Amino acid sequence: MSTSNTHDTRQHILDTAQDIIATKGYTAVGLNEILQAAGVPKGSFYHYFASKDAFGQALLEHYFSTYLQQLQVLDSGPGESAAQRLLNYLHAWLDAQSATEPHGKCLAVKLAAEVSDLSEPMRLVLDKGTEQVITRLAGVVRSAQADGTVATTLDAHSMATMLYHLWLGACLRAKITRNRQPLDAALASTRCLLNQT
Repeated sequence: MSTSNTHDTRQHILDTAQDIIATKGYTAVGLNEILQAAGVPKGSFYHYFASKDAFGQALLEHYFSTYLQQLQVLDSGPGESAAQRLLNYLHAWLDAQSATEPHGKCLAVKLAAEVSDLSEPMRLVLDKGTEQVITRLAGVVRSAQADGTVATTLDAHSMATMLYHLWLGACLRAKITRNRQPLDAALASTRCLLNQT
């Protein structure tokens, strides 16, 4: 099998698994279900991944890599301030997390509590990935402070950390209540924190 085909098949397994796991979680999904949905023979899984744990690591690494690329939307917007770009991003997150379909759901929200106690390698990927997201958000907060559209005495990284924690908690609460009210409340709180009311 060529390197290109191997990469394509491996990627196809990860892409297929992401939506399934975003819906059901990690431990509730067996390899057979993922491979059947991907149309990949059962016996070939270990050609692409050394173990289910290694597969979980790869899934999270791919998720964060893709997600960080999507955060480029924070870099520019025609005629938009840095604060408005941040709020646009949070509006999009709210819409994605309150949607009924699994595509676009945050795997960090879905898997953090589930796998952090089960797999140290997966926990480390979650830790690194979420810290990269916070660092990326800190950059846009810093830009908003520099252009005067956010007035806060907190340093940018502390503000970004607070916002990320607020939104992760709101996503979890929205899952529990099965409505978007916690996310709407997080958006209102964010506007207050950023002095954007």
